[in-house]
Amino acid sequence: MKKYSVLFLSILFLISCQKKKQTKPNIIFILADDYGIVDSQKYAAKFLNTSMDSTFYETPNINKLMNEGISFSQAYANQLCSPTRASILTGKYASRLGFTTAMPHRNTYYNQNIVVPKGYYANDVLEHKDNILIEQALVNGTSNSGVPTGKNIQTNLDELSIAEAMTDYNNGFIGKWHIGGFGAKGFQPQDNGFETLAYFDGGGSAYFNWRNGWNQKTKERFPKMPQDEWEIGNAGAETGEKYLTDDLTKQALKYIDEKAKDKEKPFFLYFSHFAVHTPYQGKKEEIDYFNAKKTKGFNGQDNAIYASMIKSMDRSVGLILDKLKELNIEENTLVVFMSDNGGIDAEITPDGNGTENNPFLGGKACLTEGGIRVPLVFRWKGKIEQGKWVDVPVDCTDIFPTILEAAGYNAKEIIVENNLDGESIIGLLTDTKNEQKTYTKDTRYWHYPFNVIYKSPYDNLALTPHSAIRKGDFKLIFDWYGRLHLYDIEKDPFERNDLYTTQKEKGDALFNDLISWLEQNVDKRYWPTKNPDYNPENEVRDISFRDLVVELNPK
Repeated sequence: MKKYSVLFLSILFLISCQKKKQTKPNIIFILADDYGIVDSQKYAAKFLNTSMDSTFYETPNINKLMNEGISFSQAYANQLCSPTRASILTGKYASRLGFTTAMPHRNTYYNQNIVVPKGYYANDVLEHKDNILIEQALVNGTSNSGVPTGKNIQTNLDELSIAEAMTDYNNGFIGKWHIGGFGAKGFQPQDNGFETLAYFDGGGSAYFNWRNGWNQKTKERFPKMPQDEWEIGNAGAETGEKYLTDDLTKQALKYIDEKAKDKEKPFFLYFSHFAVHTPYQGKKEEIDYFNAKKTKGFNGQDNAIYASMIKSMDRSVGLILDKLKELNIEENTLVVFMSDNGGIDAEITPDGNGTENNPFLGGKACLTEGGIRVPLVFRWKGKIEQGKWVDVPVDCTDIFPTILEAAGYNAKEIIVENNLDGESIIGLLTDTKNEQKTYTKDTRYWHYPFNVIYKSPYDNLALTPHSAIRKGDFKLIFDWYGRLHLYDIEKDPFERNDLYTTQKEKGDALFNDLISWLEQNVDKRYWPTKNPDYNPENEVRDISFRDLVVELNPK
């Protein structure tokens, strides 16, 4: 009898284990590129207090995702794509890893086969600068371009990636990478724990006839690169689709089909769109449709090509949701949608193309809200609230621990062991007002040490290096040219009332906190420096340059 009791208990244990295996959710993380905070109809309706019928862009599937899930009104990314992607992959502030900007292909120590200085990353760029013709008081800092993996070169440096942390999962990646040192061996998705479906390690891609560029193996661009072939990308399986967004979607759907059959391991799919990054290329019939649409010009949004690209990306979201329903796995699949930075605001770009982020100030490349506040939506049917908003500020470093906790891992332990900056926001998906205080993070940082051809929303001249801190309700933007801007974001999300002159003490305290954090976490090679050739007599700005790091934070 005792033998049968033991057998019965063993069977119960096996059944229990099988149930636990089945309850681990599949996770799909969809990252849009350069997609603005009011580019989605429901976000526009919220912030512009308008009906969705009045908008120019059309996002029915993202609207559905929001209706069936939780949307965040104060989600933050970085000002550009590569820093955000580094933060999502590692759960750390990008500038701690040397990621301070996003670039086209640039020379690095590694791809030029130069000895790497002690303490530097092999994929630090040798130089990156825009063609700015006006006088510049500051010289750019530099930037890393490859997240360390412990492979190939600098094997002593290795950041734990989100895929490497999810050891019980099938982990797939598809789309834009742009954190691999411009095709450096050992720094691509497959080197970070992913099965790679298709990828390109660049900032933008053609939307038609892209495959040859993605599959290029010759080292013509970097002939000194110490590897046999250029690992710039892989276009993946042929799908017959002629438009990039459609092709990547079809490959993603095939992956979901295949991995849903695996009853032992759930899947994590990181779907990183190129849409809606330049070049602006859409399908003719949809461009024609938007050109004729009566609401063209709503909120200053009138680019029909851009609108068509949004529609294609939104359709991709819908096809993924449909696939989950078809496979009967939507209740065991968490879907997350986010953008990597604010939209390219047509008012601040040199060519005048892009979207309009109104009522938010600025756009991509700015540390104002229009440049860093992004859409963030979670849908997990039957597990979280539906159709609600979370107004608690969160940021892109939180994605890593949140996905880990959703997958059943001990996120807090991993945060401590790997010195992460993010914190899980899983609790906010059911406690939308954070009444249980499960989310405690109240300070976040940004750092962008570059002069940029994009126009400043303050003076309409080329952007100067900026850093920023948000602590509680208040945000301080530090313009390294010598200007400080202070806002109560909770009361003034559109940054219309600069409080620095009236609350200088608070502003200076935040400034000191920011500089202290930079000193402790960001190497000085990633800081801007004074231009020795600067001639103040040629300055076109209406105020003089001031070195506030010395004036207000003397040490």
